[in-house]
Amino acid sequence: MRITPWLVATLALFAIWRLYSNRDIERAAGVIAAADPVQRELDSADAIERGDFRLRPRADFQATVRILHRENYSLGPLADLVPTDFAVGWGPMSDSAVLKRIEISQSNRFYYWRTEDWPIERGQIETHSANWHVIPENAVVRRTLDTLRAGSVVELTGRLVDIEGRDGGMRTSLTRGDTGAGACEILLASAAHVVEPK
Repeated sequence: MRITPWLVATLALFAIWRLYSNRDIERAAGVIAAADPVQRELDSADAIERGDFRLRPRADFQATVRILHRENYSLGPLADLVPTDFAVGWGPMSDSAVLKRIEISQSNRFYYWRTEDWPIERGQIETHSANWHVIPENAVVRRTLDTLRAGSVVELTGRLVDIEGRDGGMRTSLTRGDTGAGACEILLASAAHVVEPK
């Protein structure tokens, strides 16, 4: 293949766009997603078939959160159903003054944090941040989720669901105070709206 100047320029512009679009969004100090998530548990709801999986709704759910980190998955049995996990924060864990002193990462469907200089108490970190497995309910939601990066503020609405499949399943957390394995919320998101903090 012959490399032409326009091809080089196009590739350079694409690389610059990718670099810019994936950068964290810088935010001034201050809480930018103050409210706790709102949850209403369901007594019963019909199961939802999604390909090889069955989703069992457990609760209606709504939250406005700051994206702390995101991890995309393309391999594994859950990748098509749950393409992205989001580490999210609210209350004190949406404050840049707090977050600049906490290191955040994700791997293997888990969210990790560490700090050597505690900006807030451990309990506040654990009850105001979480790893959410987010299932887009439709293409509109998927497109919005694809735009989110660390620093984005998003309002998510949907249902917390358990996942059942041939190779086992996963149960959603129904509380904000748990940690470790099983503490992740599994959100079937019916709406996602990016919010610009005031």
